[in-house]
Amino acid sequence: MPSETGSDLLSLRGAATLAIASADLDEKTLLAQTAATRWHQRRLSLRSPLDPPLPERPGRPDKPVLVAPKGVEKRSLHTLPGRIALLHALAHIELNAVDLALDIVARFTSEPVPQSFFDGWMKVAYEEAKHFRLIRDRLRSLGADYGDMPAHDGLWQAAHSTRNDLTARLAVVPLILEARGLDVTPSLQEKMRETGDLESAEVLRIIYEDEKGHVAVGAKWFRFLCAREKRDPALTFQELVRTNFRGSLKPPFNDLARAAAGLTPSFYRTLSSKNAS
Repeated sequence: MPSETGSDLLSLRGAATLAIASADLDEKTLLAQTAATRWHQRRLSLRSPLDPPLPERPGRPDKPVLVAPKGVEKRSLHTLPGRIALLHALAHIELNAVDLALDIVARFTSEPVPQSFFDGWMKVAYEEAKHFRLIRDRLRSLGADYGDMPAHDGLWQAAHSTRNDLTARLAVVPLILEARGLDVTPSLQEKMRETGDLESAEVLRIIYEDEKGHVAVGAKWFRFLCAREKRDPALTFQELVRTNFRGSLKPPFNDLARAAAGLTPSFYRTLSSKNAS
């Protein structure tokens, strides 16, 4: 493993940038977790003049082949290939989530926010790396691996379109993309249990419990920025989503889990496909 994973990490921004840039997924997740641990131990500065520049795109291995979302085949969870396909899609989501959490840290270190902002997002990055490894281990136990089938590239586009606006980034990534996980994961857990795949169901349970906290981190800091700018959080969310997110939000919504994380229906109900004009 390269020495960057050790004591020569100089700053949080630099460590996060190295992790984003790494195309070796074992190295990427290890760097993310090492950076999080060192930051929480206060063994890293926030930034350094020696930090490398942020890459335009995160590092990736040659596979999976990236296709448009409609190019990803859907299969029944009642078959082994269908469960593998779902786990592969989830691994891809979690890998992007690692890079998105690292990117919000590395990209916005010059923002006037408290140190606890970076504490929260590095905890998210640590847990997203854990999730990717859990799903990849489960895929391997089923005779598959990440990269075996195509995946879509839409998730990183959300990061690119909000790269210059922290409030917009918070609206789109944790409060739309992560919150969607709260809506769909409980039913996926139940379907896995119905098929007898209790191991995969347990992986989904762990992810679901962590994702509640990730949405809460996003909602906390979105509300913080809105309060500082004296803007109404729900109206600001709706404006930013209409500007920065393609399409409408799709019900059903897990209103209880969303509200517990600080994302109340006043934020998203008017944006749902049922209410879209």
